[in-house]
Amino acid sequence: MKKSKETIKYAFKASIPIMAGYIVLGMGFGVLMESKGYGWWWSLLMSLTVYAGSMQYVAIDLLAGGATLISAALMTLLVNIRHIFYGITMLEGYKDTGAKKPYLICALTDETFSLVCSPNLPKGVERKAYYLFVSLFNHFYWVAGSVLGGIIGNVFTFNTAGVDFAMTALFVVIFVEQWESTKQHIPALTGVLCSLVMLLIFGPSDFLIPAMITITAALLLERKILEGGASE
Repeated sequence: MKKSKETIKYAFKASIPIMAGYIVLGMGFGVLMESKGYGWWWSLLMSLTVYAGSMQYVAIDLLAGGATLISAALMTLLVNIRHIFYGITMLEGYKDTGAKKPYLICALTDETFSLVCSPNLPKGVERKAYYLFVSLFNHFYWVAGSVLGGIIGNVFTFNTAGVDFAMTALFVVIFVEQWESTKQHIPALTGVLCSLVMLLIFGPSDFLIPAMITITAALLLERKILEGGASE
């Protein structure tokens, strides 16, 4: 019981920075949903089941524009393909989580990954339980923000231009935090460089897939080189 309390307490403290961002970002999502004619209960349902952050923002335009199922599926693949990278990283960590595994996989957002990938946890904190509680806390923050935003959007009318930029701002913050937390910056620099090159070659509307493919190939090559250098 004592270990469980320590784990919950530590997971909550670790999730506080995410809470600040998720409630605000969730509110932005709820406001935008309401502005397109979808009530707060739609925001609640999507945040509970889809829970995809940036993809939920994209889904607003897809819903409002009457996009086909195929278009929505392709767009989802493009936006969320980055999950492959850190999903693979957590294969070992989530290996023996039992019935909790499906939810942990579903709840593995960018921000949650930044917390669960921590190699060092305090004594008395159960790692598997920590994974679950961090995921639950973050999910709750997003759902609460979405519902609150939907209610606010229904009560007040205001210009929503620029609200969707909130997700971009959050990704920048996560990148900076990850940069400062490690001395190895080669993967980060690789991602930035590959993205910029593909952006210049293919343009803003078509660079995403080539960038992801290039980044994947470069990181696999770098991993072999870095591991080879470390073993010598």
